[in-house]
Amino acid sequence: MSQKHWSQIGERGSLIGLRFLLGVYKVLGKYPLWVCLFPVVFYFYLTDKNGRSASKQFLKRVSEYQKNNKVTHNQVSVLKHYCTFADAAFDKLDAWLGNIGNNQIVYSCPDTMENIAQQGKGAIFIGSHLGNLEVCRAMNQDRYGTKINVLVFTQHAIKFNQLLKDVADDVDLNMIQVSSVGPDTAMLLKEKVEQGEIVVIVGDRTSQSVAGRVIYSPFLGLEAPFSQGPFILAALLECPIYWLFCFKEGRNFKVCIEHVTDKLKLPRKQRQEVLSDLIASYAGRLEYYAMKYPFQWFNFYDFWQRDNSAQRVSSKEDK
Repeated sequence: MSQKHWSQIGERGSLIGLRFLLGVYKVLGKYPLWVCLFPVVFYFYLTDKNGRSASKQFLKRVSEYQKNNKVTHNQVSVLKHYCTFADAAFDKLDAWLGNIGNNQIVYSCPDTMENIAQQGKGAIFIGSHLGNLEVCRAMNQDRYGTKINVLVFTQHAIKFNQLLKDVADDVDLNMIQVSSVGPDTAMLLKEKVEQGEIVVIVGDRTSQSVAGRVIYSPFLGLEAPFSQGPFILAALLECPIYWLFCFKEGRNFKVCIEHVTDKLKLPRKQRQEVLSDLIASYAGRLEYYAMKYPFQWFNFYDFWQRDNSAQRVSSKEDK
């Protein structure tokens, strides 16, 4: 039977439990928090067979592709992977609580964001579930005077997003919540770009509703499916395109904004070729950073699984 599609993996835990942990953190700090949090993480690690398998699969791919022993894929490493995910969740809360200072945000190219803001042309940033984009969003809300709109599929993290709202009333400001991207959404985003705003979307997950609209590209030595949607949207918006990543390094966060093209054109005859080249470029950068920050990979499912309708059907039947 096919493994579950990422969109069929339900959110675990309770909002009451999350609020309790947040209360512990706000009153006692991060170290006492981990005294309470580690047993919770360990429980999820023990009871999440598919997640453990996906983590081990990914870490093994990194280890074998790098051909070195810097990254192991034993159960200790898998547990570390889970702990890093939990830590990243509280980094998101930290960012909205104002506990992360501007001096902790380090840009790989400091002038890039300033130039985008000064040009006022708008842009689309294509990110991923590698690293922590929420920290980047929280820290840049008012820093450059450019509105940043994030396209999100929040129904898969309803409880955690409610926790973020408990922390900051404006957390969902400029968040565009969708279940799929249709013509209305594309028109709305184009208006925002034309007003000089930035649109952020992730490019590492396949469509939650329609199978087969993917292009396979090499990722850590195997062909992986990448949705065409974000890249077609980038062409429709007719604006500069950038790759966006944000990684934790010690107490700091490194933000990488990489220019891809000023405008993407998809000629009818070369459409698939252009899309394939663009997705290969994205997959290449995702691969580069995944090898550099393997434990900040937060896709706990079989990333290389073939994208087909049977995958989604079997997932629904399993519920």
